[in-house]
Amino acid sequence: MPVPARILVVDDDDSIRTSVATTLRAEGFTVAEASDGRDLVEDLRRAAPDLVLLDWMLPGPSGIVLAGRVRSTSDAAVVMMTARDELDERLRGFAEGADDYVVKPFAMAELVARVTAVLRRRGRIPSVVEVGDLVLDPDAATARRAGVLLDLTATEFRLLRFLAESRGRTVSKGQITTQVWGYDDVAANVVEVHLSALRRKMEAHGPRLVHTVRGIGYRLSDERTAA
Repeated sequence: MPVPARILVVDDDDSIRTSVATTLRAEGFTVAEASDGRDLVEDLRRAAPDLVLLDWMLPGPSGIVLAGRVRSTSDAAVVMMTARDELDERLRGFAEGADDYVVKPFAMAELVARVTAVLRRRGRIPSVVEVGDLVLDPDAATARRAGVLLDLTATEFRLLRFLAESRGRTVSKGQITTQVWGYDDVAANVVEVHLSALRRKMEAHGPRLVHTVRGIGYRLSDERTAA
């Protein structure tokens, strides 16, 4: 069995840090916590993280300064948690070595999806995702249901990939549009049209895996094994 990926969460807001750490532990990650970056080098040595979740606004050295320190003293990936959504700020974060960012306030499903994607690119999480008889291989850009290769459009594949990486959790239409289309100004019926087409192709080879959670969003799960 592979060793769980290790994550260091650095945030001075106790409630946010605890919620993030609890969620990540429930996802099977090994999590260490810090309220600031004053002892970052020691925290990195002790926790040996594969990924550091850094709040941008911290007491003492800021997250943007700490991102540079992580990059110079460790091979850990960096995901910034920030309320700053301006393009120049995001570019500054990437210039300092951030691999990705998530804007506060964020949904835990989005955070987990971004962390998982970064760790997968780093080779710390197996690329292939399996849900029931669905096998999704992001590297090969293929999806199979009951052994049958699904003929998906590029958008349908991105949609299925996001749902698969968030498997077992309910994601909203807003989260879907942000992750699949890259922005949230997408008509709701566009999401529904693509979901309907994806469902038809998947359900031609087995029972429903994409479930509607009324008033909330959608969830990919194998209800037969979850029961």
